[in-house]
Amino acid sequence: MIDLVLYGILPYLTVAVAVVGLIWRYVTNQFSYSSVSSQFLENRQLFWGSVPWHYGIILILAGHLIGVFFPRSIMAFNGVPVRLYILEGTALALGLLVLAGMVFLLLRRGTNARVRVVTTPMDIVLLVLLLLQVVFGIGIAIFYRWGTSWYVQTAAPYFWSVVTLSPKVSYMSSLPLLVQLHAVNAFILVGLFPFTRLVHMLSIPLAYLWRPYQVVMWHRRQQRGL
Repeated sequence: MIDLVLYGILPYLTVAVAVVGLIWRYVTNQFSYSSVSSQFLENRQLFWGSVPWHYGIILILAGHLIGVFFPRSIMAFNGVPVRLYILEGTALALGLLVLAGMVFLLLRRGTNARVRVVTTPMDIVLLVLLLLQVVFGIGIAIFYRWGTSWYVQTAAPYFWSVVTLSPKVSYMSSLPLLVQLHAVNAFILVGLFPFTRLVHMLSIPLAYLWRPYQVVMWHRRQQRGL
């Protein structure tokens, strides 16, 4: 029963909450679709946290998606042990990079007085959940090795079963507890997505790629002598 709730109902519930929340937020305050940047308050710590976090998490998410959409290619790639070792080592290194960035971001929120003033409870909840997600992922990479191979045979088919509205709960219920925690935490993050700074992912200024060039002219008033 618990497995059915976690892996057969929770995914749809969190997606529904995310969709309704995104629509509600756009209708009520579309200008809040941003990261609410605090860079002007403090920049140096933000750099050491944000850069590792963004580059690392983008590559890790891309790897997850490649496993979902091209499982046979991943299996063929991992058929050569050296390539499997390189892929596993790279994934672990990226996970550690993301962890370092997340720790910097948490410390920045907790130790910098100016940033702490503009920090909301939801910011803390989000950072803690993201930290847990990263820790779970690193733990899986360390204790349940060769995840890039068994992932495409378990989690990827489960994902497609959810998409086709026929969730195969057995795929997830048979996996280790750490993997299950990783999956459930991901569902929770999806549900919280509209109510956090993560919505800035939907406000990527793609129009900048094709809009006409703009000429910016600076005008400074000259001070008159007395």
